[in-house]
Amino acid sequence: MRGVYLVAAELTRLSFIVSPTSRSALGADLLVTDQKCKRAFSVQVKTNARTFGFWLLGKKAKETVSATHIYVLVNIRNSVRSGERTEFFGVRSKTIARRGFHSGNWQNISRSKILDRENDWAAFGKAA
Repeated sequence: MRGVYLVAAELTRLSFIVSPTSRSALGADLLVTDQKCKRAFSVQVKTNARTFGFWLLGKKAKETVSATHIYVLVNIRNSVRSGERTEFFGVRSKTIARRGFHSGNWQNISRSKILDRENDWAAFGKAA
């Protein structure tokens, strides 16, 4: 849940209206709209606090593809020297479906496949 609220805070900072869904909502952790309610998005958040090279996604990630469904992949990094640093990767669901790889019942997306999207909110229509 920490990642969900970090993403909600960041999207709010970018002037979006953000609402967390109930924990039982399938596929969407956040519902997001712009200030004029002209563009709406469903957002799935995946968070890492220990392993930073990939995110484990459910097998439905390949099936849940929509122009308005976005994944925000989060790395929460802690370092004694630099403190906490949070990385956000905003990725359209079609990119997840195309770049992910399957391992049994799971789909994974590696950090190297989306590195160009760090702190990039273009999927929401915002410049990086």
